[in-house]
Amino acid sequence: MTSLEKPDLVTTNVRYRMPAVHPEGRKFVVIAVAIAALFWFVIDWDWLGWIMAGVSLWVAAFFRDPIRTTPKGEGLVIAPADGMVTMIAAVPPPPELAGDDLLGTEPMTRVSIFMSVFDVHINRAPITGEVKKVAYIAGKFLNADLDKASEDNERQHFLVEGADGTRIGFTQIAGLVARRIVPWVKAGDHVAAGQRVGLIRFGSRVDVYLPAGTSSRVLLGQRTIAGETIVAKIGDGAAIEGVAQ
Repeated sequence: MTSLEKPDLVTTNVRYRMPAVHPEGRKFVVIAVAIAALFWFVIDWDWLGWIMAGVSLWVAAFFRDPIRTTPKGEGLVIAPADGMVTMIAAVPPPPELAGDDLLGTEPMTRVSIFMSVFDVHINRAPITGEVKKVAYIAGKFLNADLDKASEDNERQHFLVEGADGTRIGFTQIAGLVARRIVPWVKAGDHVAAGQRVGLIRFGSRVDVYLPAGTSSRVLLGQRTIAGETIVAKIGDGAAIEGVAQ
């Protein structure tokens, strides 16, 4: 009788890595540190120096750019933003992304993710594909948690089309504090799911539009991680339930 040897298990240890500060935010960190130094060593207002030192740490944290591990799988839609799911609603696609060659005109499931000033603000592509459209709309700076912010606020729409023809739209929306939407991709670019595509300064919201027949895999009140959380699976219309506890 021949005995079969059990293969050794291969394990890999992953160590925590301190997130880097994205280059987009480094100048703001330098400005905050310079102001702190001014209060400490020139004006001799130590208490304001300590306040600005705290502000410097917060600015560095705001622009942190952690490494994310993106799930791979057919039909997966990945969260484009860190934050809390505050709205899930059936709505028409935004006018800038509506039309037969874009998202169509029928209602879609919109998942809204609100980013507080303490969340990572770098946004990522929800699927792999070609960026078909990027549309910037000037607007107001209402509370991004309001439903009408998707129509009234400054915002930037993206449409990505996968190799199988699946089209996913998502929108960066400025908020009360956010005053600048910074895109890093343009129409015609090819992006991978989880790839960094832009950021919003300082607190805002991202909406992702799911095709008809696709239900959300996240729940109201749930926190998402950009580039990691699975928001939906294309064609999966099964509803899920959860409990806040």
